Amino acid sequence: MSEKETRKKRGSIRRKLLMFIVPTVTLAVIVLILVATTISKNRMTEMAIAQLDSSIANQGDNIESWLDENLVQFATVKQMIEQTRPDDRELQDILNAYYGYYKNAPDGFHIGSQAGDYMAAADSTLKVSDPTSAKWFQQGLTRVEMGYGESYTNENGDNVISASGIIDDGSKDLKVIAADVTLEKISIIVNSGVKMEDASSFLVNTLDDTILAHRDASLVSTTLSESSSDKLLAGVAEKIHERTYTDTTIGAYMVAFREIEGTDWVLVSYVATSVILAEVQKLGNVLFLIGVIAVLLIVFLIVFIVAKVIAPLGVISEHIAAMSSGDFTIDVDDSANDEIGQMGGKINTFIDSMRQMISSISSESDKLSAESDRSNEVSKLMYEASQSQAQAMNELNETVDQLANAVNDIAQNATTLAMVVADTRDNSEQASTSMKETVEISKQGKGDMEKLSQAMEEIKEAIDILVASIDKVGETSKEITGIVEVISEIADETNLLSLNASIEAARAGDAGRGFAVVATEIGKLAQTSADSAQNIANLIHDVAGLIDDAVEHANHSADNIRENSVLVSDAVDTFDRIYNNIQESDRLMGRMIEDVEKVDDVATNVAAISEEQAASADEILATSQNMVEQAKSITKSSQDVADNSNELAETSRTLTDYVKRFQV
Repeated sequence: MSEKETRKKRGSIRRKLLMFIVPTVTLAVIVLILVATTISKNRMTEMAIAQLDSSIANQGDNIESWLDENLVQFATVKQMIEQTRPDDRELQDILNAYYGYYKNAPDGFHIGSQAGDYMAAADSTLKVSDPTSAKWFQQGLTRVEMGYGESYTNENGDNVISASGIIDDGSKDLKVIAADVTLEKISIIVNSGVKMEDASSFLVNTLDDTILAHRDASLVSTTLSESSSDKLLAGVAEKIHERTYTDTTIGAYMVAFREIEGTDWVLVSYVATSVILAEVQKLGNVLFLIGVIAVLLIVFLIVFIVAKVIAPLGVISEHIAAMSSGDFTIDVDDSANDEIGQMGGKINTFIDSMRQMISSISSESDKLSAESDRSNEVSKLMYEASQSQAQAMNELNETVDQLANAVNDIAQNATTLAMVVADTRDNSEQASTSMKETVEISKQGKGDMEKLSQAMEEIKEAIDILVASIDKVGETSKEITGIVEVISEIADETNLLSLNASIEAARAGDAGRGFAVVATEIGKLAQTSADSAQNIANLIHDVAGLIDDAVEHANHSADNIRENSVLVSDAVDTFDRIYNNIQESDRLMGRMIEDVEKVDDVATNVAAISEEQAASADEILATSQNMVEQAKSITKSSQDVADNSNELAETSRTLTDYVKRFQV
């Protein structure tokens, strides 16, 4: 792998890490911003509600204090009247005296009786036509102590709330004293008591759902309704009807409730949610800006850290690329105390293992090459010896063929001799002519017998040479068998080394895939060598069997030739005697008749011997032909051994070439 490709691979790892880490960090920062914003929103909402509660509590306290202060003042006047028990003139003076005395009740006090009498300050502009039907009178009849009742509109058209109660001035007539407080005054108290910025309040009488005080004067004295078009007023009406006075959100407002003690009034304070969330929005913008800066800073740090972390991986990937190209001279740095250092250590262990294995394979390859060369030389010697044997067997076959022809000639001559003897017996007149022919035939027979004797000697010598050659071939085949066993052992060891190499390559994963292919090819070559060695062993075993058969036939032929040699010698002696007798016959013609029987017996014996010799010659010829075929088979087997040796040498060279690709 080139350096550019290695950097590209390294860059892709960096990109992958950044593609996973940067979005994760960005998402985490966004989540943190959202969480912080939500928490801030909730916290600020809680703070706003707390502030709203504090504001409404302060308002409620102020209203209660203001109402109590008024009631105390009103109760003081009532108590004074009850204690002094004034007459009508004195009572009028008291009413006149307190006219305008209390700013919260500018019209002062007024008294109505059940008899329909009405008394007020002389300067009072309050109009009362029928005091018994007035709201303040009817409300006052229900309590002894002065207290606030429902709001109403008096005959002057003013929206007021009356503080009224039964007064005991010593008279027999039931009277009610009252002081009117205008709702405008209450609205001023309610609106001025709001402590929270941008918040507003209004006061509601829960008995009739009347708004007692509101910033919007048009809403004062109106009645709350759940069907109101104003969502705030409709929601407040629903809460009041449910008597649920907990803090809540109604529409776009946060709303808090406060019951005014001693009354049926409820103070409602509200603030727009957008006002509170405006600060949250500002905080969110600030957090977003901080998040963007944090993301940029974190991305820069991540890029720097990733570059630092994967730098050793880049070096390791370069070493792995070198190993994939067959270079095992590298040394990986494993000094780091982390997973990368452990990876480097494992790679160094793998490199050491590969060095040892490749060195072992190289050594075994050299041994295999040497043995294959030696096997090739032996196969060549065996091939040459088999060719010599085949040539000798061909010569033996020709000699035996000549011997067979000679024996046939002898048999034919012996038959002719018997016929001549018979003819001599029948026709002695042709004896002279026949004797001459016999002399010639005996001369030829003597020559043939001498040739036969010489041929038999040559056959004997050839058989001895053949036996020696066959013995030498047997010894050579034993040596080849030993060499084949060595080759088979080397092939087995090579196959075992290939299996170990495949296992190591499998442990190495993708990095050892190339070497796994080499190991597989080595295993195939080793298996081919083992199969070739086995074939050679089988062929040598067959050759050894054929050699044993050839030796047996050669020994048998040698015995037959020895026997035939004796017979040939006897025949030579017989022919000598025949020749001598024939020569004697010229001089002893007279004794020929007497000796004809003897000659006839001798001729018969010669014919029988000749036939036996002819049969032996045929057997020798068949054996010789068989030995020729065996010699050809040995030659072919020797050629196969040579071919296998060449293939083994080629396999050894291929294995050596594979091993030379690695640098250790």
